[in-house]
Amino acid sequence: MAQGVLPYSYDKERNESGMTALAGLPPYLELAHVTGMCESIDKNVRAREGKQGYTDRQIVMSLVLLNLAGGDCVDDLRILEADEGFKRVMLRVESHGMSRKARRDLERRWRKERKRCVPSASSVFRYLEAFDDREQSSLRKAGKAFIPAPNDHLRGLARVNRDLISSFQRCEPSEIATLDIDATLVEANKQDALYCYKNTKAYQALNCYWAEQELVVSSEFRDGNVPAGHDVLRVFKEATQMLPEGVRKVRIRSDSAACQHNLMRYCERGGSERFGRIEFAIGQDITKPFKQAVLDVEESDWQPFHVEVNGKKVATGREWAEVCFVPSAIAYRNDAPVYRYLATREALEQPRLPGLGGQERLPFPTMTMGKKAYKVFGFVTNLDWDGEQVIHWYHARCGKSEKAHAVMKEDFAGAKLPSGSFGENAAWWAIMMLALNLNQAMKRLVLGGDWVSKRMKAIRFALINLPGRIIYHSRQIVLRLPKDHPSFEILVNMRREIARLAVLPSG
Repeated sequence: MAQGVLPYSYDKERNESGMTALAGLPPYLELAHVTGMCESIDKNVRAREGKQGYTDRQIVMSLVLLNLAGGDCVDDLRILEADEGFKRVMLRVESHGMSRKARRDLERRWRKERKRCVPSASSVFRYLEAFDDREQSSLRKAGKAFIPAPNDHLRGLARVNRDLISSFQRCEPSEIATLDIDATLVEANKQDALYCYKNTKAYQALNCYWAEQELVVSSEFRDGNVPAGHDVLRVFKEATQMLPEGVRKVRIRSDSAACQHNLMRYCERGGSERFGRIEFAIGQDITKPFKQAVLDVEESDWQPFHVEVNGKKVATGREWAEVCFVPSAIAYRNDAPVYRYLATREALEQPRLPGLGGQERLPFPTMTMGKKAYKVFGFVTNLDWDGEQVIHWYHARCGKSEKAHAVMKEDFAGAKLPSGSFGENAAWWAIMMLALNLNQAMKRLVLGGDWVSKRMKAIRFALINLPGRIIYHSRQIVLRLPKDHPSFEILVNMRREIARLAVLPSG
């Protein structure tokens, strides 16, 4: 009986052929080895107690590779396990570099002959339970902004990320760290998830993104009911502690969620022993006092706002001005720092909707100046640059850091949380972040060129999800691609670049 309309049919391979559909995934495992990520997992996580079963490295790296391959839930590990060629590579290379004693200890972790290359879904769920502090999780409740303290295992994953960033910094150093602080919601129909400001159940991650290196330095996993600006100074301090050696200057960009006087005072007064005074540009809430200060700006003080197109300045229709504004929260303190306040305005060209009397709700703040209605935004900064330059620099955060949110939730498995347990979901999110930064290291340090800007969809299509056959030759594994496959040379060059990184100085 025919299987379908067109003249072809499916059949199962009857022999062990060594075929794989993930011929481009092993270089990521190699890069994780070269950057020291695998050793860092062994050293820092320590969630796997005892001498039986899968190790921390095996489970965490399985989930990292799952993210890279395109899986978005724990059960997708069965797809990796069913890939015979990938399985052969994993079982062969996982003990590379180990002493004979270490290899024997690894083999003894299973009472019976080990046949799987990645842990089962049930094993992973049991493993993730170690990251949940039930006492802390029980303190979460609706209507209260509470952030459970991470346990040692969860902090260990953060230290693995720190070590990965340090390895990246050694290969491609940067003396400046511009940290873009921004939060992203992760909707979740979990029983214990709490409602966010959008009236949907969600969790929220507050991310610190290193703009120059395009890496996520830290990401604090929170409940959806916790405001993005809650305890932001502590989050920023912890992020600066994650920055590797060689960073000499730190700057902050953020939306109005970080418009917190304790944060800005800390930056302006040089509260950081390591970095001293920290420059910032932060969105300013459009409050009634700020609106009044904007109204007090003389019409002649508004200046045209330009963008550069093909080397020429082009007017945008927006205008900017310095605003004389002192928030009431610091107005009565003689020792209060003095900041600069800027505003932009853009005339609303579309007429008001009839019948609403000008009361329609718009997704941005508006003001009426004279006979015109304007879209208005505010900024607070301690930079002494030209005002237009400050605003351009601030707007640069909207490109990369917000794109990283989409990558976390769409390209990787961040949007599909595995559990109703807060700590388990926080660990899943942290492992996803390791995959994201490992992929960024692959693009920046290994692939280069046009690959740096490509999303995972393109990388999976061209480099990861490739057909191949595993064969053994002279005690070596050979991963054979189809004849004249266009990705062959790219994969060979990737391995050469990874080998070059392996011999770079460690200091």
